[in-house]
Amino acid sequence: MTETILANAMLVLPEQCFTGSLHLADGRITAIEPGDAVPAGAIDCGGDLVMPGLIELHTDNLERHIEPRPKVDWPHAAAIIAHDAELCSVGITTVFDALRVGSVVSNGRANYGEYARALADEILGLRAQGALRISHYLHLRAETCSETLIEELAKFGPEDRVGIVSLMDHTPGERQFRDVTKLRDYVCGKHGLSHDEFENHVAQQVALKNRLGAAHEAATVAAAGRFGAVLASHDDTTADQVAQSAAHGVHFAEFPTTVEAAQACHAHHIAVMMGAPNLIRGGSHSGNVAAHDLARAGYLHIISSDYVPSALLSAALVLGDLWWTCRAAWPPLPARRPVPWA
Repeated sequence: MTETILANAMLVLPEQCFTGSLHLADGRITAIEPGDAVPAGAIDCGGDLVMPGLIELHTDNLERHIEPRPKVDWPHAAAIIAHDAELCSVGITTVFDALRVGSVVSNGRANYGEYARALADEILGLRAQGALRISHYLHLRAETCSETLIEELAKFGPEDRVGIVSLMDHTPGERQFRDVTKLRDYVCGKHGLSHDEFENHVAQQVALKNRLGAAHEAATVAAAGRFGAVLASHDDTTADQVAQSAAHGVHFAEFPTTVEAAQACHAHHIAVMMGAPNLIRGGSHSGNVAAHDLARAGYLHIISSDYVPSALLSAALVLGDLWWTCRAAWPPLPARRPVPWA
């Protein structure tokens, strides 16, 4: 048996933080001892944090590796391995890779196509080969304002390590895009649409939501149950939207955009996730509620690195300062029901 001792470390335990040593043998923790002593042969951590690996529930980081520049499709295996290594390097040991399901194929230049099934096969294939350093699950982001959601969901099953399914609605005038001027800036900047083309895009998307939105919501909730996955909401803005999320059985809310929505989540025992970049920068880049305001109010339970993997640990330390205790940066979730990956 080979023993490793990490000594003089700041240990983050389930209920407390203290200076101590961690004894490891054959990949398992065999003892935890308080104090700053450094036994012979031990590694002196010099007060550095020793803590469980971080779990990332929502990240767009893989997209950045697959498309490092607009219209550049990087070889996917290399991109996935680089994404995996980056997360590992910043303390993330489990990731739920966010993949959009639901596409629009008849809306001119604002089209976006299917990709999730093929990319999931590549991620799961590399995992089966032992090519990845950390544990990968899938997070299917179900776009209800789309044309192909039901068909794309049908291509996944319980064997695909789908841990999270989130209900997304990017209809113009709703949720994240309640302010249509912000949507105009985003869509026109990305696709180069003229004023008339943008107005046509808005009309088509609203008509699409009116025609298929309810059926897509129902199919997404059913699919989460079929996969054995946790259901999440996305960009809840009003108390009514949160009430609908609760009726669907949502466990956590990704990035609620208002204090009203966060308060409603609290009332319904739905955990609130906010972005680490929002917390570190001191506010939302899109003008929505600031994560630190929700943290101070007691409405923040989960942090996601979103688009900056290294932000996850940094944000936890920011919360430790905000809440005056290191341990408080790793709070328990609100009581609801067990989740399969806990």
